[in-house]
Amino acid sequence: MRINNDILDEIFQHAIDKYPEECCGMVSGKGDIQRVHFCANIQNKLHQEYPELNPRDAKTAYQIDRIEAERIFASLKKNQEDIIAFFHSHIEHDAYFSDIDVAAQTVFGEPEFPNALQIVISVKKRKISDMKCFKWDKASGDFITVVSFDRV
Repeated sequence: MRINNDILDEIFQHAIDKYPEECCGMVSGKGDIQRVHFCANIQNKLHQEYPELNPRDAKTAYQIDRIEAERIFASLKKNQEDIIAFFHSHIEHDAYFSDIDVAAQTVFGEPEFPNALQIVISVKKRKISDMKCFKWDKASGDFITVVSFDRV
């Protein structure tokens, strides 16, 4: 699976625009056509309303509103598009797929979208410093790194 460079540039700009908070969203596609879906990070709201359950704010975590996600999924189904990737940024940290990221993308130990890439963008001092892509590996039962590069 290859993400178009124009789509990556949009995602990178979004990550910079959302700094110092994490950004999040999805990439969908059909054939050669790809679209980016920027999603609101509702982590600050969750942290404010339920701090004991959500000790982290949007500077160190993200959460896509499930209602917003379901609207996107319904639109994609109608247009016969697939989810190609999910993305989020890490602020002032490296690009890695954390245990929390794994938990967010899996249900009962399996991903809801096993063919989707998981893109993590590192943003440091309002600049893209790194990006890594992860993909579900059924054999190992884990996400593995499939692409990594520096944009320093």
